Amino acid sequence: MNRHYAYPNGYSAYPRGGGGTFSISPHRFQPRSQPALRRRRQLLVKLLVIGLLSFFILFLVIPSWRPFLIPTISLGLFTSSIDDLSLETVRYYDLSETQGTEMGWHREERVLLCTPLRDAESHLPMFFSHLRNLTYPHHLIDLAFLVSDSKDDTLELLSEKLTELQSDPDPKMPYGEISVIEKDFGQKVNQDVESRHGFAAQAGRRKLMAQARNWLLSATLRPTHSWVYWRDADVQTAPFTILEDLMRHDKDVIVPNVWRPLPDWLGGEQPYDLNSWQESDTALALADTLDEDAVIVEGYAEYATWRPHLAYLRDPYGDADTEMEIDGVGGVSILAKAKVFRSGVHFPAFSFEKHAETEGFGKMARRMDFSVVGLPHYTIWHLYEPSVDDIRHMEEMELEKKQREQEEKEEEERQQRIKDTFKDPQEQWAKDDAAVKKMEEKEEEKEKEIQRAKDRENGIEHDLDKEAEVEKEKEKQRANDKERKKAEEKKASEHDKKVDKKTEQKGTNEKLVIRPQLHKGGEEGPAARAQKEEKKEGAQKELQKETSPQAEFEMDR
Repeated sequence: MNRHYAYPNGYSAYPRGGGGTFSISPHRFQPRSQPALRRRRQLLVKLLVIGLLSFFILFLVIPSWRPFLIPTISLGLFTSSIDDLSLETVRYYDLSETQGTEMGWHREERVLLCTPLRDAESHLPMFFSHLRNLTYPHHLIDLAFLVSDSKDDTLELLSEKLTELQSDPDPKMPYGEISVIEKDFGQKVNQDVESRHGFAAQAGRRKLMAQARNWLLSATLRPTHSWVYWRDADVQTAPFTILEDLMRHDKDVIVPNVWRPLPDWLGGEQPYDLNSWQESDTALALADTLDEDAVIVEGYAEYATWRPHLAYLRDPYGDADTEMEIDGVGGVSILAKAKVFRSGVHFPAFSFEKHAETEGFGKMARRMDFSVVGLPHYTIWHLYEPSVDDIRHMEEMELEKKQREQEEKEEEERQQRIKDTFKDPQEQWAKDDAAVKKMEEKEEEKEKEIQRAKDRENGIEHDLDKEAEVEKEKEKQRANDKERKKAEEKKASEHDKKVDKKTEQKGTNEKLVIRPQLHKGGEEGPAARAQKEEKKEGAQKELQKETSPQAEFEMDR
């Protein structure tokens, strides 16, 4: 019999515990019973619950401890600010708040202003002058530029102008976000007027321009934008309030009328943008006859569409708020709600209903039931760019002007030579006649002097000598009259002084006026006698004049 038999679990076959004599396992090495472990686990759970309750009570009762308790318990997983509990990389936008309304500037609706640029260095100063003058709040406008296929310094000048604009000391001048994108599309058509507006280049050029617009829009449109405004850089004149004016109509897509100034010899002005029009049955019939990839363009004899153009309906004195529903739109100035582009409308870079770019954009917007209107009497002015024919004609006009000026100068010199050679005889005759008369007068005067000298030698007094003696007598008489008059005035003033002294002695303040009057007994006073003598002397003088030798001489003559 095996005395050391053991069970498979390793324990001895002998009974464990108790007081048996065969137990070789001490009591201290035996495992604890299950009730003891359960009691210990329950104690730990109770302590944990009490701690959590205490922390929660402190968190609610003492708010000032919250900034310290949260980092301590979370071991730095959370910050002390409740707002920072959300992830910074997650942003939420409610697009129902960016639908675009007619009073966008009051609701602080953001506008994305998009401008494609290609070899536009010469136009940027004018364009930025327009940006500075816009009345829509600048901080609500984000600028987006696409510089493509440029051979000049468009990008460098653009960066310089943007720096000046954003660093302006006027706090209302800087704009919001500004994006400058550089992307070439392999545009091979030159930027001169003949190349850009030539019929052969229109289809390919329009498709590349559509790609450029779509690239620019997709890269810069934000969920915060309510409006998108497309503006060409070569607009010469436009109202400063154009954004508010167009926005006030509350249309999905809206464009103004676009004209351009011309020299006087070309008529002064002309419609420019013919891409804003209403559809016509003739154009629809024409589209059915064209290939699938064909693109209809307006203003060319190759495609006679007979469409009503917005440009030709302009009235300079018409209501600027008059609206006209259109199907195609021009790209010089377009204001559209951002929801139009978010809905999928874009600038087709392919033939969409036989149209591309902005005209295809208008067609697509109408297809998706968006409102597309134009303002026939609200006009902006595009920069005049002379064509090759215009330049040739201007050169011919300048040459004709120089020839005409040269001919006028030669004619003036010829007339001056004739005038110098053959002077006016009337003028010379007048001078000669005056000289002859002057000489005759001198001769007569000499003869008279000689005759008077002979008469004096012979004792014959000449009439002129008598007249001189009479004149001397008159001078003496006038001098005597003046002396006598002064003496009388002096005598009268002395008499008046005596009278004034007498009135002062009597103590009266009245002013006495001395008039000629009779004394007692019918005798005349001194003043009356003086007046009478003056009248008498005046009569004597008149009599002397009438009987003087000079008067007799005049009567004899």
